[in-house]
Amino acid sequence: MKRLVFLCGIIISLNIVAFAQSINGRFTSSLYSFERFDTLNSSSTYARTYQMLNLNINQGNYSLRSYMNFETDLSKDIKNDPLFRFYNLYFEARKVFEVATIKIGRQPIFNSVVGGVYDGVNLNIRKGDYRITGYYGGNVPAYQKLKLTDDWGNNFIYGGKITTTALDNFQMSLSFVNKNFKVQDYYATRLDADLNPITVLIQNNSNQYKFASGEVNYYIPDAVSINTRLDYDLNFAEVSKVELYGNYEKISNLRLNLYYNYREPRIRYNSIFSVFDFGNTQEVEVGADYILNKTFTITGKVGDVIYKDETSQRATIALATNYGTVSYRKTFGYAGELDALSVYSAYSFLDGLITPSLGLSYTSYKLSPDDPNKNNLTTLLAGCNYRPWKLLSFDLQGQFMNNKIYKDDFRLFFKINYWFNTILGLM
Repeated sequence: MKRLVFLCGIIISLNIVAFAQSINGRFTSSLYSFERFDTLNSSSTYARTYQMLNLNINQGNYSLRSYMNFETDLSKDIKNDPLFRFYNLYFEARKVFEVATIKIGRQPIFNSVVGGVYDGVNLNIRKGDYRITGYYGGNVPAYQKLKLTDDWGNNFIYGGKITTTALDNFQMSLSFVNKNFKVQDYYATRLDADLNPITVLIQNNSNQYKFASGEVNYYIPDAVSINTRLDYDLNFAEVSKVELYGNYEKISNLRLNLYYNYREPRIRYNSIFSVFDFGNTQEVEVGADYILNKTFTITGKVGDVIYKDETSQRATIALATNYGTVSYRKTFGYAGELDALSVYSAYSFLDGLITPSLGLSYTSYKLSPDDPNKNNLTTLLAGCNYRPWKLLSFDLQGQFMNNKIYKDDFRLFFKINYWFNTILGLM
């Protein structure tokens, strides 16, 4: 049945290609060069190249969407190279019976519990103030290879979400997700009853996430917004996360914000880590954004993290301008002490033809207040974007980092972007 569904999707997709009205997307080619030390005095220089294609073929309310990447190293032979990754490849039909959108194939999933891509089907039905979404599929093989999982019984994901805006200024939703992982078998050396080493096949049970979630959001334009969320772990029968984020904007040129979360460690059900006694954390942060004028905005935040027996604090102040940002961050307490200053600027000249950018940060930190040793980290980014036409741009960036582990580490990144949108005649 699963293969039949995918076969139908392929047949429909071929018809879209044959009678396409438009083709659009982006092609990117990039080169990333860096040096890696194998030992203290031995290093190798790598030059990895990436070719990315985002391609959409459209015909009316039907589309074939894809997102793929080819990567390899030009200087060294690396295991598993070259890699051809398929992140997206799915058929999409919109306005089915005027209320539904259906997707079949490899597609992304956006969920606060699990994320990434899966091979399967997604159905979204919208009618008036209500929306219902359901999905089912298999986990994607390693390296995003273009093949289906060979064990749907242990490698699957399914779930759904119901959302309503029936109440004025409110959006409320309930959702459920169940994702199972097939743990890879492996061989290991163990001792038999006579203490002789033997080779044993290790086969662990599958790991699983099973969560129910609820959201309530309240919004009044240019006044106040409150977003709340609760995740409940059905396997461990406990609240996994409570999250609240709110903004208040009724004061001229000033926006106040509040963030809170309660979080348990997210552990896979059959994982060995589930036997440990983990403590939860709570986090509170208050902040404000003040608009001085059209050019300058000041942002400040203060936060507190509460552990089982300890606390940690942080504070951030930043200045945002039309030319870039300057920020300073300070943390102290149980999580260690850190002082970080960063500056970033980017500005376009000649109607966007050239956009140089520069970023500099300096960080000093130690792992605990009582640690006598401080570590320093310096990072520098310098680059330029050249866009001679709207459809074509070139990026060149140099990256420099210096700390006690990476001494004078320099990397080079070059990228070409090409956007295309072709309207085809009806056949």
